[in-house]
Amino acid sequence: MGFGSTHECVSLAELRLVANKLSPYDIDDPVENDFPVSVQRIESVDFFIDAGLSLPEKSTHGWIVDLAAIANAPAPWHGYLSDDERARSARFHFEQDRQRYSNTRGLLRMLVGAYVGLDPGKLRFTYAEKGKPELEGIAEIAFNVSHSGERALIGVTRHERIGVDVEKIRTDFDIAAIARRFFSSREQEELFSLPVAEQFQAFFQCWTLKESFIKALGEGLSHPLHQFDVSFTSGRPVSLHTRPEPEDASGWYIQRIDLDPGYAAAVTISRE
Repeated sequence: MGFGSTHECVSLAELRLVANKLSPYDIDDPVENDFPVSVQRIESVDFFIDAGLSLPEKSTHGWIVDLAAIANAPAPWHGYLSDDERARSARFHFEQDRQRYSNTRGLLRMLVGAYVGLDPGKLRFTYAEKGKPELEGIAEIAFNVSHSGERALIGVTRHERIGVDVEKIRTDFDIAAIARRFFSSREQEELFSLPVAEQFQAFFQCWTLKESFIKALGEGLSHPLHQFDVSFTSGRPVSLHTRPEPEDASGWYIQRIDLDPGYAAAVTISRE
């Protein structure tokens, strides 16, 4: 990637003209449509960015990665991985897991490097107490990444904080036991008011919304899950309720992302 003092910046709209097999993807209408989220797909090993990416103020970009489509093939972004990332990749027991990790981290470096105008191979990440990655010495953007099954989600924003989560929908667990442990009483009531056939989909919609929020907070599961509720039923706007200070909810934008069948995803962004 040619980064220099005069590198060109391109928008997501202009990227659609490049033969990278990018296609627009829909996101549910936010509760208040003043924080636009533009979501794009990466589904080809030929995907490459050799120019900067523009990220306007009060905007967020989401990148959905089809990890199955880019598996088992040489990818240009593998060369960006740090020694630590290569060592971590090598520790995975299965080749599939090594591929998924390497592709996700390499693409994260390519994208973040394009936004800040730096060589992606020279980016240095620091990690907060709960493991959330940040760019060392660069505060102009925030980012977050999640992967599950054959999908990864990378979120980049000009806002101060962001959390994203994607989950492959499963049905091989005791939904009532897990909901009782991790969901608030209000969320449990909403979940079990639905027809049984809809409950696993709704469970993961709730889970990803909650996970994206605590990732944006940077606290992980150490944040008491009973201190906030999300509404998550499909077809209705998402809302956030916080306790003991209800006004804290006004500091966040939270929304589900319409992903592929069999997956649920969400994003939370601070309103600073």
